[in-house]
Amino acid sequence: METAVKRLYEGLFLVDSAIAAADWQLVTDTINRILAKAEAEVVSLHKWDERKLSYDIGKVSRGTYILVYFNCDPLRIHEIERDVQLSETLLRVMILRTDRMSREDIEKPTPIMVAETQAQAAAEAQARAEADATDDDDDADDDFDDSDDRTDDD
Repeated sequence: METAVKRLYEGLFLVDSAIAAADWQLVTDTINRILAKAEAEVVSLHKWDERKLSYDIGKVSRGTYILVYFNCDPLRIHEIERDVQLSETLLRVMILRTDRMSREDIEKPTPIMVAETQAQAAAEAQARAEADATDDDDDADDDFDDSDDRTDDD
């Protein structure tokens, strides 16, 4: 019996944003379970972004995209797609073969990671600015207090 050649795939899974926000662990467990059932090896799993859908799927109008890179036997891809269709947690999936992707490409930050990094940097900058403003106010108060310490003897 021949051993199956596993290829690298990119899967973009779509989940209802309400479910993703309420129970992220359920979403990742569902994806991992479906991939494990197909004997796929997960290389990377990241939240990609949350967006308004161009059309409602069921009664869902916003979705969270999860980007997953995995190694899998090409004959098992159909099973993954079927399991996603049967899943109550996952709405859709798009799977593409990505044999030529480098490790650096796989580890590139997703749009949500970039947004979180920028938000964190902005919050840190604001905190530093507020701390500097507080320090400047304290210094101004110290200068004012020093001027009141004059004696009449001078």
